[in-house]
Amino acid sequence: MAVVAKEIANGSIKFKLEVYIMSKKIAIPTNGEVLDAHFGKAAGFTVFEIEGKEARFVELLSSAGLQHQHEGLASMFKHNGVNVLVCGGIGGGMINGLTAIGLEVVSGASGSVVDVAKSYALGNLVSTGSVCQNDHGDHHHQH
Repeated sequence: MAVVAKEIANGSIKFKLEVYIMSKKIAIPTNGEVLDAHFGKAAGFTVFEIEGKEARFVELLSSAGLQHQHEGLASMFKHNGVNVLVCGGIGGGMINGLTAIGLEVVSGASGSVVDVAKSYALGNLVSTGSVCQNDHGDHHHQH
């Protein structure tokens, strides 16, 4: 959280205005430097801290061994202080799992992770509600 303080003079009276800017962490499924369109198969997640209209890289979280494991991924995000997941496509079960533990999900994003984070920080990223309808027959869920 950042505090922005500004003194305002109005005639002979001075006011001190403090605005508290809350920061939040977002995680973006990552494939190289771009958003991985398939959330459940992402090898990692790039985490940015959003403060005001700025996005600052924090870390890259490995999701090795956690692909398509709803509880494990949700726990990893919560443990690392992530507040928002910004992704392309994501299954309804995962959305429910993330929102159940208090995470916000913004779906339908695409592009480089840096551009996606900046877009989110500027308030230009709106969730499309994109839900993956794939039956995921090529893997096994481990709950």
